Amino acid sequence: MRPPFAAAPVEGKTARLWIGLGVAGALLALCCGVGIASVGGLALTGMQALTEQSQRAVDDYLSARVEEDWQEAYELRCEQDQQAESPSRYTDRVSAEPRIESYELGEAVDVTPQAIRLPGVVDYDDGTSERLLVPLEQDPETGRMEVCGFDR
Repeated sequence: MRPPFAAAPVEGKTARLWIGLGVAGALLALCCGVGIASVGGLALTGMQALTEQSQRAVDDYLSARVEEDWQEAYELRCEQDQQAESPSRYTDRVSAEPRIESYELGEAVDVTPQAIRLPGVVDYDDGTSERLLVPLEQDPETGRMEVCGFDR
């Protein structure tokens, strides 16, 4: 007697299985590669943005110091520094220090779990120069980076 339907072919079944698994594996590897590249790109872009914001904050602060605009320089400091010293005490202190003649900022920030710091070199009018690591903090209200003292 003849069956009412044709039997499924049995030859080549394992070959189709391996081809399917190979295609699925290749797609998985492609997706993982794209994901890893995306995360790496985001990290690089974030680091560049952090460096640019840090350089802008330190440049604004040091420019105010060069121009002897003590009020502007004071306002560009972090909350912790502002609470530790009144505007008049800050003005008295920095106006008594050697005048900043020029400065050069580093190309990359130093990021640790404790701090974000930007390296730089400051030249004073008395002929001396000093290497600095300028600590920065982000203002929680504005999101801007602010200078938070100098590490000498």
